[in-house]
Amino acid sequence: MRAVVCEHQNLEVRETPTPVPAKGQVLLKVQRTGICGSDLHARVHADAAADVAAEVGYDDFMRPDTPVVMGHEFVGEVVEYGPGTKRRWAPGTSVVALPLLRQPDGLHMTGLSPKAGGGYAEYVAVSEAVAFEVPSNVPVEHAAMTEPLAVAWHAVRKGDVGAKDVAVVIGCGPIGLAVILMLKASGVRTVVASDLSAGRRELARRCGADVVVDPSSESPWARFASDKRYLTSAEDLMGLGMTTMERLRAVSIVPWQSVFRLGERLGARPSGPVVFECVGVPGILDSIIAEAPLLTRIVVVGVCMEPDSFRPVMAINKEVELRFAFCYDPAEFHETLQMVASGKVDPSPLVTGTVGLDGVADAFDALADPERHAKILVDPSR
Repeated sequence: MRAVVCEHQNLEVRETPTPVPAKGQVLLKVQRTGICGSDLHARVHADAAADVAAEVGYDDFMRPDTPVVMGHEFVGEVVEYGPGTKRRWAPGTSVVALPLLRQPDGLHMTGLSPKAGGGYAEYVAVSEAVAFEVPSNVPVEHAAMTEPLAVAWHAVRKGDVGAKDVAVVIGCGPIGLAVILMLKASGVRTVVASDLSAGRRELARRCGADVVVDPSSESPWARFASDKRYLTSAEDLMGLGMTTMERLRAVSIVPWQSVFRLGERLGARPSGPVVFECVGVPGILDSIIAEAPLLTRIVVVGVCMEPDSFRPVMAINKEVELRFAFCYDPAEFHETLQMVASGKVDPSPLVTGTVGLDGVADAFDALADPERHAKILVDPSR
């Protein structure tokens, strides 16, 4: 079969063996595969990513000198079953799957390991246990977006964002745009999006962002100065506690401690906005901690491949909460597919181009320009 092989940072179309589905596996004929930001990072920073993966217990992440067929955001037609499968779907059925392939020596990351070739190819093997049929009303272009949208859905759930909270998305690349889509799908009423790129700001509007900001001319935090729900100075926080105590002690009917804790349980405890960091470059995290309101919850989704630093004393003084989001679980993946199928999520604004296997290398270069593209899909039949 034809496939795009990454080796020493070069992307080259080669003839490679067609995967033979092993126990529990299904062979798919690839219909579409998305080019992910993680692929861009892995191509250039494979050693750094592999070192981190090894530290957390996975030793088979791709290395620069190991040929790998990349691509982990895919949809494909069922072609053949391996032994020990349930044969759940008829041949020709479109399915999506978590990019995890169970091999005799363990689980491997599809498209990011030489032991599990990915979707920049005519065929890909998947684990039947984590594959899901694509509803008939879902176009293959939308089905291919299940994986990145599931990443965003996991991040949104990680953020515990309420409908009345303000969510701030810093960075409107593919993952930031996906976060906006999932925030609006979950009922968040106010989403502020910030990006230097005019093209990405327009895509953020199309994805449902309520406020879109160019940070070169307007701070995404300016709106919080007049929003009484959020505290922007230490004096505000201290004053809130003082004023609350004065009022409670003026009422002697019940012990003030009981009223104080009851108020917390009823949601009276102050909180900040929920911020999604979707840039992944050094300095962004420190900037958010320094400039966002007090008590802000920050969900880090952007993948920073370099060492970074922030001032813990600033985060402590502002009681900032940091949460890091990596992937998703099978239920979140399936929920995402169902949200796309129901029309609750429309991923079409994210898809800005489609290429064949011969166009993958140029597509990687094109994705470096934020004004040109958000998500490029690969169609191996082209």
